[in-house]
This record gives sequence, C-alpha cells and structure tokens, in this order.
Amino acid sequence: MTRIRVLLADDHAAVREGLRMVLEASGAITVVGEAADGAAAIDAARRLRPDVVVMDVRMPGIDGLAATDRVLAETSARVLVLTTFDVDEYVLGALAAGADGFLLKSASGAELVAGVRRVAGGDAVLDPAVIGVVVGAMRGRRRESGPDLSVLTEREAEVLAGLGAGWSNAQIARRLHIGEATVKTHVSRVLVKLEVQSRVQAAVVAARAGLPEPRSVT
Repeated sequence: MTRIRVLLADDHAAVREGLRMVLEASGAITVVGEAADGAAAIDAARRLRPDVVVMDVRMPGIDGLAATDRVLAETSARVLVLTTFDVDEYVLGALAAGADGFLLKSASGAELVAGVRRVAGGDAVLDPAVIGVVVGAMRGRRRESGPDLSVLTEREAEVLAGLGAGWSNAQIARRLHIGEATVKTHVSRVLVKLEVQSRVQAAVVAARAGLPEPRSVT
C-alpha cells in the first residue's frame, strides 16, 4: 500500500517532531518534509509534491492563511489546517482559501492520523468544535444571504446534510444506501450549485442552515 506523503508546516520544531512521530508511527504516512514558515511551506510543497500539507495558521512572515491559498493554487496537495479557538479570523480565511480540513491542536494522535487519511482520500475533515467557531463568527457579522439551497435536489440536500455532519463519502453512501461514486457525483454538483470551493465550505453552509442529519433511506 502506497504511503501518504505529508509535509508539516509549523514554526515550532518540537511540534513538528511530535507530529512526525505520531503520523509515521501509523505505518500509512511518510513525512517528506518540514517547514517553519509559510514561505518555506509553499516552496517545499512545490518541490516535494506531498499529498497533504498539515498547516499551522500562525507562522512568521507568510502565515498559514496565505500559504494555504498559494499551496492550493500552485500544487495538487490538499491542506489540513491545525487551529485553536483564538484564531477565528485565520480559520475563516483558510476556509475561504479552500482548505480541505480543520482539526484542533488538541486532537489526539488517532484523530490526526484519521484526518490526514481522510483528506488524502478526498474527504473533508471538520472538527465539530471548529464548525461552532466558524458559524458563531459568521453570525456575529453583518448578516449576508447565504447560498440558495432550493437549487439542490432532495438527494443533493441529503448529501449536503451529510457533509455538515462531518461524514465521509463512505459514511454518506452507507446512510443513504447509494454507491460512493454516486456520492462523489452529488458532492461535485452541490459544490457547483452552491458556488463553494470545497467540501468544508459546503459543510459550513449546511451548519449555518441548520440542516439535520439525513435519515437512512431504503
């Protein structure tokens, strides 16, 4: 089985060392490089072509927000952002840049490994606590009209609700009794219709709209 290639971007060497140990101990992940700031992360992502960049948001020089935007625009890597509760603006900025996942720095080693694997596989990762931070921050601002959910079919709305619940494609497929390929097609259509860049952005739309988890259907 091919290992997932990961680049670590964090300005603290001890944090990078800890992340490397946890990820490589899984046996499914190889850390191909490290970066101590955003500029180094962008350069390393270009050179090393990792599958996933685990990105801190607060770094000197070019921060994680700008680095996420550049990495996603210039490489095929996916970005998993590590964040804390006190950086709402960074979370919103990285969300707008199209980051593929958000985990709190307090996440367990197992959660981090699972998050990297899910992002590498094309799924989104959004810690429920981060959803609360993002939605709360958005509600505290001047209210703007969100995407029109009426453009979605009933099944697309169910898939969107699954994204909002943090489910993977496989979980949505099992719950709705449809194939994973069909789920991927529905996700693509949802992103186009709602004019959002990523599954994470779609999940936030679902959370803001208060969509309930879809029920299992036959």
